Amino acid sequence: MWRPGEERRLFALEKTEHGMYLSEKNDPGQKVLLPAKEVPCDLKKGDEIAVFLYRDSSDRLTATVRTPKIKLGEVALLGVSALTKIGAFVDWGLEKELLLPFAEQTKKVHPGEEVLVALYLDKSGRLALTMNVYEYLKTDAPYRKDDRVTGRVYLISERFGAFVAVDDLYSALIPRKELFSDIRVGQQVEARVTEVKEDGKLTLAVREKAYLQMDPDAEKVLAVIDSFDGKLPFNDHADPEVIKREFGLSKNAFKRAVGKLYKERKILITEDSIIRTDQGE
Repeated sequence: MWRPGEERRLFALEKTEHGMYLSEKNDPGQKVLLPAKEVPCDLKKGDEIAVFLYRDSSDRLTATVRTPKIKLGEVALLGVSALTKIGAFVDWGLEKELLLPFAEQTKKVHPGEEVLVALYLDKSGRLALTMNVYEYLKTDAPYRKDDRVTGRVYLISERFGAFVAVDDLYSALIPRKELFSDIRVGQQVEARVTEVKEDGKLTLAVREKAYLQMDPDAEKVLAVIDSFDGKLPFNDHADPEVIKREFGLSKNAFKRAVGKLYKERKILITEDSIIRTDQGE
């Protein structure tokens, strides 16, 4: 049974004013139309031709010799062209644009924006797009622990963290405990692989290892102290949520940075504040 979204090699069966009907070599009873404007001038009955199947504006299964930007089960970065009452229309390289339903959007999208989507068949057998690409991403990434990667965030989960498509292709997660700065759906992130799980999925961290991250964290802490005119209205025992809000750091990372600055005599820690002393070199 033919399905929209598939590539097929079919044979020219019958030419009409509307185009060329194509069929399987051994099953001429099932046929599909290749519209006249797409029929190669040298195509004749019995010739084999590679086509892509989709539904036209009249919801009829149709063949095309054009190559779409995405195929069934694939993931691709595509441009949003328009919004409707039921979702967004997305350009995938063919005349009839595809629908990205509101229910399949992991954030609001806008015309002109590029979004990472997967192509699937909905319950009615029509091609549609989803931004929840988790089950369509590959798990055979060529990366190993401590490799640097680039990925696109496609879903934020309060329970699990930020789901990322590395290279817009491979399945990865930044765990919730690693999220200390604002990350949004659609954002590209530079990250470090902290684990390759048995199932092939990657675990990522957007921060460096602690000893490498300490210097930039210390500079960030100093900048925030300066924004409070040199006196922070709390010390290193502050609530983790306060630290995350003001610095985008975990409490442990904040305490490491504060400890470094204290040893360098750049700050003074009191019972209720941290004061910049400017005694460091």
